[in-house]
Amino acid sequence: MPEILVDRSKPEIANRVLIAELDNFVEIAKALTSDLRVAIFKQLLEQPMNVIEIAEMFHIPPSTAAVNIKKLEDANLIKTEMIPGTRGTQKLCVALYSRIILETKKVEQEKGDNFVLIPMPIGHYFDFKVSPTCGIVSDTSIIGEFDDPKSFLEPERINAQLIWFRKGYVEYRFPNKGPHGAKMKNFELSMEICSEAPLFNLNWPSDITLWVNGVDIGTWTSPGDFGGERGVLTPSWWGNENTQFGLLKTWKVNGNGSYIDGRLISQVTLKDLHVEQEPFITVRIGVKESAQNDGGVNLFGKKFGNYEKDLVIKLEF
Repeated sequence: MPEILVDRSKPEIANRVLIAELDNFVEIAKALTSDLRVAIFKQLLEQPMNVIEIAEMFHIPPSTAAVNIKKLEDANLIKTEMIPGTRGTQKLCVALYSRIILETKKVEQEKGDNFVLIPMPIGHYFDFKVSPTCGIVSDTSIIGEFDDPKSFLEPERINAQLIWFRKGYVEYRFPNKGPHGAKMKNFELSMEICSEAPLFNLNWPSDITLWVNGVDIGTWTSPGDFGGERGVLTPSWWGNENTQFGLLKTWKVNGNGSYIDGRLISQVTLKDLHVEQEPFITVRIGVKESAQNDGGVNLFGKKFGNYEKDLVIKLEF
């Protein structure tokens, strides 16, 4: 775990997310079964405190405060460190996480008996055509210049965690990893996505279309560009006035048609995509020039928004 340095003159507020699987959640649950420990943890989310301050605030002996602090530390919810005090040293307690997400099922492995998962970072697009408002950011900084399509050519684009554009598209090439001779029965693509408005606008519809191997498989109308509350994974340096998160959408194509989140959207089938005939699968995400709602696109990487995932293709055989 990286070292956390605390400036008492500028109290630190935890702004990180702890994602715990069900198997290792027991210690966290035990640590938070005590009303006192919950109250201490909530107070540490506001500012770092030393053991004596905690004992005085909750009217308990310092030894009792220390025992409860140790429980929170063992669960990896807080960190303690010794710092110089007015008399000797003092143990300072710092909250590490402001949000805890429980994963209740294991993530599928990249390969199974009858499927292949292929993740693609959002900055690894093969082609693009975009118009302002547009831009790219990583989880640490802005890439290029806002509203300048040339920024989409920057080498640093491969680190992108949020891409947005008002008009146009981005296009990816996924390797076709199907087993030799196997017949594909399902093509699936999932992503976190929403509309693109200046700053954000909850009522800003956009007709977002997906093309696979050049074939239009269907359009989903995003209701808006989401902000007003922070995304679970959105970095703290990205201002609250900006887009924060999207919706997780899944496009699926099989022998019967094309679907979005299980809802039939077109009669395009796998046969129409000619997937098995090419070494790669082309995926284009964008807004048609003829779209009734041309509200743009925000596309999220695994370090932005609410879902820790890149673009992911699932091929079933």
